[in-house]
Amino acid sequence: MATGTSIKEKNKVKVREPKKYKVVMYNDDFTPMEFVVYILINIFKKSEEEAVQIMMSVHKGGKAVVGIYSYDIAKTKADIAISLSRQEGYPFRIKVEEV
Repeated sequence: MATGTSIKEKNKVKVREPKKYKVVMYNDDFTPMEFVVYILINIFKKSEEEAVQIMMSVHKGGKAVVGIYSYDIAKTKADIAISLSRQEGYPFRIKVEEV
């Protein structure tokens, strides 16, 4: 028999934003500036002007954040950049760090 009452269930679903990771480029004395600009334009999709500014920040400050991405994208871009630099014989350093 129906008693006229109903049961409501409340389910709280917490939706969290995925963690973000920054890609950090480090200066060295061997990797040419032109190569760093090439990496910034072709892998990180920076404009030529922005790529030169980031490259100079790395050169003068020792390191700079190139971009902030989800982990998979940050890791993939960093791995491609490192692979290209090794193919060219450069000791280019780039790391992925949690924001």
